[in-house]
Amino acid sequence: MIVEIVRAFHMEPLGIHRIGLVSDKSEMGEFLRSRRARLRPEDIGLPVWGRRRVPGLRREEVAHLAGVSVEYYVRLEQGRAEAVSEGIVDAIATALLLSEDERRHLRNLARPPRSLSRAGEPLRPGLQQLLDSMTRAPAYIVGHRTDILGWNAAAVAVFGIDFAELPESERTWMHLVFFDPHIRAIMADVALVAGHIAADMRLQAGHRPDDPELRAMLRHMNERSPEFREYWDTHEVSDFQYGRYVVHHPLVGDLHLDYELLEIPADPGVRALVAYTPAPGTDTARALDSLLNESTSEAKRCG
Repeated sequence: MIVEIVRAFHMEPLGIHRIGLVSDKSEMGEFLRSRRARLRPEDIGLPVWGRRRVPGLRREEVAHLAGVSVEYYVRLEQGRAEAVSEGIVDAIATALLLSEDERRHLRNLARPPRSLSRAGEPLRPGLQQLLDSMTRAPAYIVGHRTDILGWNAAAVAVFGIDFAELPESERTWMHLVFFDPHIRAIMADVALVAGHIAADMRLQAGHRPDDPELRAMLRHMNERSPEFREYWDTHEVSDFQYGRYVVHHPLVGDLHLDYELLEIPADPGVRALVAYTPAPGTDTARALDSLLNESTSEAKRCG
């Protein structure tokens, strides 16, 4: 059954060519300018006098709200300020009305933490055992680059793709969502998923500035995918821990699946386990049961 499901989607993986990421020296400045441009004086209680030549707040206004000199704030936007204190970062974040994810991103850009990588290492057996025990919930484990490190049979059945057959460079959600015609066809709102990935990768890039593989991947995406670059240039950042996606399944119809991202801090190269479940008693719950029951029966017959 699993083989039939994969064939039913007519999957045609695309190749990836390694190319590289623009310098991130101006990353903090670009982020600050993008957040400044989206605010209006009235958003933060400032009076509006006359016609403004540029959209958003002026540098002088942000500096005043944050309690820093205009010269110092200009250096921040130019990427020339050194040893930025946490207090200043928080003051600027408050002035710009940043969300919690955006505030964390700004802290990472101002005072980047060091990160560890375990590229190429196999998934810890206990984690794969956990995935395999989740027979009724599609689930997989991802790394910090959206790389799919492990998965269960239910995930293969739902997404209609045998992850084991993908080249390692293509076994990432970043590649699949932006380049793979099969995944793009089955996601009911591919623009929503693509935007989520770009915003999440912005956050990861700020948190892991010394990860060369992540930098190379983001450079590749910016140069090869105009769609990704459009999302990337918005400087949106967000950490999507839960939500709902709709999958168009060719055998059982639309599946409305709630996802939960459960972080795994014990393994440096592993980010989280992502599991999908339907709301009880819904058409999706019944369709998923039917799909997984048939998949299990087929696996037993083949085994």
